[in-house]
Amino acid sequence: MANELCTGAFARAFLAELLGTMVFVFCGLGSALLWSSEPPSVLEISLAFGLSIGTLVQAVGHISGAHLNPAVSIAFLLGSQISLLRAVVYIVGQMLGAVAGAALLHALTPSNAYGTFGVNGLNNDTSAGQAVGIELVLTLQLVLCVLATTDCRRADNVGTPALTIGLSVTLGHLLGIYYTGCSMNPARSFGASLITGNFPVHWIFWIGPILGGTIAVFIYHYLLSPRDMTTSEKLDVLWGCTDRREENEHHQHECRKISVDLQSLYSTSRSLDEV
Repeated sequence: MANELCTGAFARAFLAELLGTMVFVFCGLGSALLWSSEPPSVLEISLAFGLSIGTLVQAVGHISGAHLNPAVSIAFLLGSQISLLRAVVYIVGQMLGAVAGAALLHALTPSNAYGTFGVNGLNNDTSAGQAVGIELVLTLQLVLCVLATTDCRRADNVGTPALTIGLSVTLGHLLGIYYTGCSMNPARSFGASLITGNFPVHWIFWIGPILGGTIAVFIYHYLLSPRDMTTSEKLDVLWGCTDRREENEHHQHECRKISVDLQSLYSTSRSLDEV
């Protein structure tokens, strides 16, 4: 753990999570400000959150993995993809980034445009139980999307992870705004609530997303696409030991890509020969 903590790459990853979450919260909450008597539409807010996360996954994904969400970091921890120390440090960075983003937006915005400032709560007579359920399901689909699009074992064309994850966030907001304002991210909810001092049923926006992310991990890694890892290998990842298995999986992934390319080249060559 100490060796992992003292590396420059680890410090850069922490900074990427902090800055990424700050910009995400700044842009996302900014889309929900009340600039006129007509509030912004659900589509406008959904696209702002989705485009923000897509942009930031592209910007910092190669540095930290662009979790930008405690529910995602906990999911990666439970899936034996990051160490306990990295998960804790990432979550600290995300929380600090969310508070900084909300504070910056609050300072730069006239008070008459605050509105609810994007604070999550219960809308349209939604009960607390229903809110937990909707946050659980929406975060489940998000984490499933993140796990699938970042799975290095896949040899097929997964497209652009940044776009795919951004669309997943947009999808969640198109539905979730009607129920809770849509969180899917405890840090996003905490930043807005702390700056405004408004914590209505705040526990929902921790319990729902974390449960959703946890269930997604077990569905993906134990049912849909099991990872062949021993208990010893999982413990190595948990405590931040050098994980040669990840290197081997990456190597196998590259070999499969080369194999697919060669097969495609061979098929093209045969087609030209027939012509």
